[in-house]
Amino acid sequence: MTGGDRRLEAPHRRRGRGPRVIERLGLVGYKATAWVLGVLPPGPAAAVIGRFLQLSYLLWPTKRRWSDRNFGHVLGLPPDDRRVRALALRAYRLYGRYLVELMRLPGRPPEEIARLAASLDADEVRRIWRANPTGGGLIFAVGHVGNNDAVAASIAGHGMPISVVADDSSFPELFALLRRQRESWGVQVIAWRNLREIFSVLRRKEMLALLIDWGYRADGIPVQLFGAWTALPAGPATLAGKTGARILPITIHRQPDDTFRVSWPDPIDLASSDPAELQRATQAMADALAATIGAAPEQWYSFKPIWPSDPDEIADLERRARLMQRGVADPGPARPPAADGASDATMGPAA
Repeated sequence: MTGGDRRLEAPHRRRGRGPRVIERLGLVGYKATAWVLGVLPPGPAAAVIGRFLQLSYLLWPTKRRWSDRNFGHVLGLPPDDRRVRALALRAYRLYGRYLVELMRLPGRPPEEIARLAASLDADEVRRIWRANPTGGGLIFAVGHVGNNDAVAASIAGHGMPISVVADDSSFPELFALLRRQRESWGVQVIAWRNLREIFSVLRRKEMLALLIDWGYRADGIPVQLFGAWTALPAGPATLAGKTGARILPITIHRQPDDTFRVSWPDPIDLASSDPAELQRATQAMADALAATIGAAPEQWYSFKPIWPSDPDEIADLERRARLMQRGVADPGPARPPAADGASDATMGPAA
């Protein structure tokens, strides 16, 4: 694995915490940047950050290769097509706007944050939650599209108990700061390795938000996404099957006025945790994710690899999916996952 690959490693592959001084510098740097962005006009700040991110895309070969492969799948074009690069550059520019918005959020009151997702039909969310035929909790399956923090704050602002799962692997002190900020909005944050608390949330019949497009892992559940085989995290379907929670894929799209339109398809209910049910539910999440991305691909900011490129690995994913559909337990990948995998489902900004 190259140095560039290592910097994009997923949480489950990282080799412990970095030096203490790096953690402290990361925390100080974040606070300083957030303060600067809080006093600067958001429009010019977003333009500068967006240009910087576009430059990082152009100068970072590994990340550019992964981004081009992702957007090539979405457009159905070769990764080196000029239209793919144009879409990637638009996505990085909009990602700059998202980062500025995200770093300005802690200085804004919860009601102002919730207004960013004013289109959220809280009564319908509550109805879907309470109408769970098993009486269990509700899992929000979300992608790196829109602003998940604003939607979570809006849900919490309507008096519904919501927790999000986030990556605490790289900068624990920064994670603690972000957790305190979100808890001030009524949103509970759980470290991605804290399985006990994740299960506890659902056993209390509460709400849990999980990102499902953090990056490719061969040991996820095989699905087709934009007509190509990949794998999505097993977490959402497995949690739902074991706790009786239902799954609600969420679509969050930015509008011209920088508010967010929130919508969803029908909820996904699992009859059991049998392999066929796990694969069916995960495929339904993949279909919802494809619809979300396809409607506004320039708003998708998952810049880690989503699809494998090895033909043998692709064929193995299809084989495993067919076995699961017949009710056979997933045997797992025929060989260890490649080095460019990514983490389990979490909720937090993309790297």
